[in-house]
Amino acid sequence: MRLLVLGAGGHALVVLEALDALGREVAGVLDDRATAPVLGRPVLGPLASLEAHGAGGAVVALGDNALRLHWGEAARRAGLALPALVHPAALVSPSARVGDGAQVMARASVGPLAAIGALAVVNTAAVVEHDCVVEDGAHIAPGAVLCGTVRVGAGALVGAGAVVAPGRRLGAGAVAGAGAAVVRDVPPGAVVAGVPAKPLRGSG
Repeated sequence: MRLLVLGAGGHALVVLEALDALGREVAGVLDDRATAPVLGRPVLGPLASLEAHGAGGAVVALGDNALRLHWGEAARRAGLALPALVHPAALVSPSARVGDGAQVMARASVGPLAAIGALAVVNTAAVVEHDCVVEDGAHIAPGAVLCGTVRVGAGALVGAGAVVAPGRRLGAGAVAGAGAAVVRDVPPGAVVAGVPAKPLRGSG
Protein backbone atom coordinates (compact mmCIF):
# COMPACT_ATOMS: atom_id res chain seq x y z
CA MET A 1 0.00 0.00 0.00
CA ARG A 2 1.42 3.36 -1.06
CA LEU A 3 1.36 5.93 1.71
CA LEU A 4 1.05 9.68 1.90
CA VAL A 5 2.94 11.32 4.75
CA LEU A 6 1.06 14.32 6.11
CA GLY A 7 3.50 16.91 7.40
CA ALA A 8 7.10 17.86 6.61
CA GLY A 9 8.48 19.05 9.95
CA GLY A 10 10.77 17.40 12.47
CA HIS A 11 8.32 14.65 13.39
CA ALA A 12 7.94 13.79 9.71
CA LEU A 13 11.68 13.09 9.49
CA VAL A 14 11.35 10.47 12.22
CA VAL A 15 8.26 8.99 10.57
CA LEU A 16 9.90 8.78 7.16
CA GLU A 17 12.95 6.99 8.53
CA ALA A 18 10.68 4.56 10.38
CA LEU A 19 8.82 3.87 7.14
CA ASP A 20 12.16 3.28 5.41
CA ALA A 21 13.13 0.80 8.13
CA LEU A 22 9.84 -1.02 7.54
CA GLY A 23 10.30 -1.05 3.77
CA ARG A 24 7.03 0.83 3.20
CA GLU A 25 6.38 2.65 -0.08
CA VAL A 26 5.88 6.41 0.30
CA ALA A 27 4.12 8.23 -2.54
CA GLY A 28 5.14 11.64 -1.22
CA VAL A 29 4.59 14.27 1.43
CA LEU A 30 1.80 16.82 1.87
CA ASP A 31 2.53 20.04 3.74
CA ASP A 32 1.21 23.60 3.76
CA ARG A 33 4.63 25.30 3.79
CA ALA A 34 7.35 22.96 2.53
CA THR A 35 8.17 22.75 -1.17
CA ALA A 36 11.60 21.08 -1.25
CA PRO A 37 11.83 17.27 -1.06
CA VAL A 38 11.89 15.79 2.45
CA LEU A 39 14.48 13.02 2.82
CA GLY A 40 14.18 12.49 -0.91
CA ARG A 41 10.37 12.37 -0.97
CA PRO A 42 8.56 14.94 -3.14
CA VAL A 43 6.17 17.43 -1.61
CA LEU A 44 2.99 16.83 -3.61
CA GLY A 45 0.92 19.73 -2.37
CA PRO A 46 -0.85 21.15 0.69
CA LEU A 47 -2.54 19.01 3.32
CA ALA A 48 -5.98 19.85 1.98
CA SER A 49 -5.12 18.17 -1.33
CA LEU A 50 -4.95 14.68 0.20
CA GLU A 51 -8.05 13.46 -1.67
CA ALA A 52 -6.37 14.17 -5.01
CA HIS A 53 -3.36 11.90 -4.62
CA GLY A 54 -4.76 8.39 -4.81
CA ALA A 55 -2.47 6.66 -2.32
CA GLY A 56 -3.96 3.79 -0.36
CA GLY A 57 -3.11 5.12 3.09
CA ALA A 58 -1.78 8.01 5.10
CA VAL A 59 0.57 8.48 8.03
CA VAL A 60 -0.09 11.71 9.92
CA ALA A 61 3.38 12.99 10.78
CA LEU A 62 2.34 16.10 12.70
CA GLY A 63 3.74 16.61 16.18
CA ASP A 64 0.87 18.84 17.31
CA ASN A 65 -1.76 16.56 18.86
CA ALA A 66 -4.80 18.56 17.77
CA LEU A 67 -3.55 18.84 14.19
CA ARG A 68 -2.71 15.14 14.07
CA LEU A 69 -6.25 14.26 15.14
CA HIS A 70 -7.78 16.77 12.71
CA TRP A 71 -5.88 15.53 9.67
CA GLY A 72 -6.28 11.91 10.69
CA GLU A 73 -10.03 12.39 10.61
CA ALA A 74 -9.74 14.20 7.27
CA ALA A 75 -7.78 11.26 5.86
CA ARG A 76 -10.46 8.84 7.08
CA ARG A 77 -13.17 10.90 5.40
CA ALA A 78 -11.13 10.81 2.20
CA GLY A 79 -11.18 7.02 2.31
CA LEU A 80 -7.50 6.59 3.18
CA ALA A 81 -6.38 3.82 5.50
CA LEU A 82 -4.49 4.85 8.65
CA PRO A 83 -2.08 1.99 9.31
CA ALA A 84 -0.33 1.79 12.65
CA LEU A 85 3.41 2.46 12.43
CA VAL A 86 5.62 0.33 14.68
CA HIS A 87 9.36 0.77 14.14
CA PRO A 88 11.20 -2.55 13.86
CA ALA A 89 13.45 -1.46 16.73
CA ALA A 90 10.44 -0.96 19.05
CA LEU A 91 9.34 -3.63 21.53
CA VAL A 92 5.58 -4.12 21.65
CA SER A 93 4.03 -6.88 23.77
CA PRO A 94 1.90 -9.38 21.85
CA SER A 95 -0.92 -8.61 24.28
CA ALA A 96 -0.74 -4.83 23.72
CA ARG A 97 -3.13 -3.05 21.32
CA VAL A 98 -1.99 -0.34 18.92
CA GLY A 99 -4.76 1.68 17.27
CA ASP A 100 -5.20 2.96 13.74
CA GLY A 101 -2.67 5.59 12.80
CA ALA A 102 -0.73 5.24 16.07
CA GLN A 103 3.07 5.48 15.95
CA VAL A 104 5.55 3.56 18.11
CA MET A 105 9.07 4.75 17.38
CA ALA A 106 12.55 3.25 17.64
CA ARG A 107 13.56 1.79 21.01
CA ALA A 108 10.12 2.49 22.49
CA SER A 109 8.62 -0.22 24.69
CA VAL A 110 4.91 -0.99 25.06
CA GLY A 111 4.19 -3.51 27.80
CA PRO A 112 1.66 -6.27 28.37
CA LEU A 113 -2.03 -5.35 28.07
CA ALA A 114 -1.21 -1.73 27.27
CA ALA A 115 -3.50 0.08 24.83
CA ILE A 116 -2.33 2.80 22.45
CA GLY A 117 -5.18 4.80 20.95
CA ALA A 118 -5.73 5.94 17.39
CA LEU A 119 -3.22 8.55 16.16
CA ALA A 120 -1.30 8.47 19.45
CA VAL A 121 2.50 8.68 19.43
CA VAL A 122 4.90 6.71 21.62
CA ASN A 123 8.08 8.45 20.63
CA THR A 124 11.72 7.42 20.57
CA ALA A 125 12.82 5.38 23.62
CA ALA A 126 9.58 6.07 25.54
CA VAL A 127 8.23 3.38 27.87
CA VAL A 128 4.54 2.54 28.24
CA GLU A 129 4.39 -0.17 30.89
CA HIS A 130 1.84 -2.89 31.55
CA ASP A 131 -1.89 -2.05 31.62
CA CYS A 132 -1.40 1.57 30.58
CA VAL A 133 -3.92 3.32 28.36
CA VAL A 134 -2.79 6.08 26.01
CA GLU A 135 -5.93 7.57 24.51
CA ASP A 136 -6.45 8.89 20.98
CA GLY A 137 -4.05 11.57 19.81
CA ALA A 138 -1.93 11.63 22.97
CA HIS A 139 1.87 11.94 22.72
CA ILE A 140 4.40 10.22 24.94
CA ALA A 141 7.55 12.17 24.11
CA PRO A 142 11.10 10.78 23.73
CA GLY A 143 12.43 9.11 26.85
CA ALA A 144 9.22 9.51 28.88
CA VAL A 145 8.15 6.65 31.15
CA LEU A 146 4.62 5.61 32.07
CA CYS A 147 4.76 3.15 34.97
CA GLY A 148 2.08 0.47 35.24
CA THR A 149 -1.66 1.23 34.94
CA VAL A 150 -1.24 4.89 33.97
CA ARG A 151 -4.00 6.46 31.85
CA VAL A 152 -3.19 9.37 29.54
CA GLY A 153 -6.23 11.19 28.19
CA ALA A 154 -6.98 12.10 24.59
CA GLY A 155 -4.67 14.74 23.17
CA ALA A 156 -2.51 14.90 26.31
CA LEU A 157 1.29 15.30 26.23
CA VAL A 158 3.84 13.63 28.49
CA GLY A 159 7.02 15.61 27.85
CA ALA A 160 10.50 14.33 27.11
CA GLY A 161 12.03 12.46 30.02
CA ALA A 162 8.96 12.81 32.24
CA VAL A 163 7.98 9.93 34.54
CA VAL A 164 4.39 9.17 35.55
CA ALA A 165 3.99 7.09 38.73
CA PRO A 166 1.91 3.91 38.73
CA GLY A 167 -1.84 4.33 38.57
CA ARG A 168 -1.85 8.06 37.89
CA ARG A 169 -4.19 9.71 35.38
CA LEU A 170 -3.64 12.65 33.06
CA GLY A 171 -6.85 14.15 31.78
CA ALA A 172 -7.63 15.02 28.19
CA GLY A 173 -5.39 17.77 26.86
CA ALA A 174 -3.18 17.82 29.96
CA VAL A 175 0.56 18.49 29.69
CA ALA A 176 3.35 17.11 31.87
CA GLY A 177 6.47 19.15 31.14
CA ALA A 178 9.83 17.74 30.17
CA GLY A 179 11.52 15.96 33.07
CA ALA A 180 8.46 16.13 35.33
CA ALA A 181 7.81 13.51 37.99
CA VAL A 182 4.04 13.06 38.02
CA VAL A 183 2.96 11.54 41.35
CA ARG A 184 -0.63 12.88 41.47
CA ASP A 185 -3.46 12.85 38.97
CA VAL A 186 -3.47 15.76 36.51
CA PRO A 187 -6.85 17.33 35.64
CA PRO A 188 -7.95 17.78 32.04
CA GLY A 189 -6.20 20.70 30.37
CA ALA A 190 -3.80 21.33 33.26
CA VAL A 191 -0.07 21.93 32.77
CA VAL A 192 2.31 20.53 35.37
CA ALA A 193 6.08 20.59 35.67
CA GLY A 194 8.87 19.91 38.13
CA VAL A 195 9.87 17.23 40.65
CA PRO A 196 7.37 16.45 42.01
CA ALA A 197 5.16 17.89 39.29
CA LYS A 198 3.02 20.87 40.31
CA PRO A 199 0.58 23.02 38.33
CA LEU A 200 2.15 25.95 36.53
CA ARG A 201 0.74 29.36 37.37
CA GLY A 202 -2.37 30.05 35.33
CA SER A 203 -3.03 26.43 34.42
CA GLY A 204 -5.86 24.22 35.57
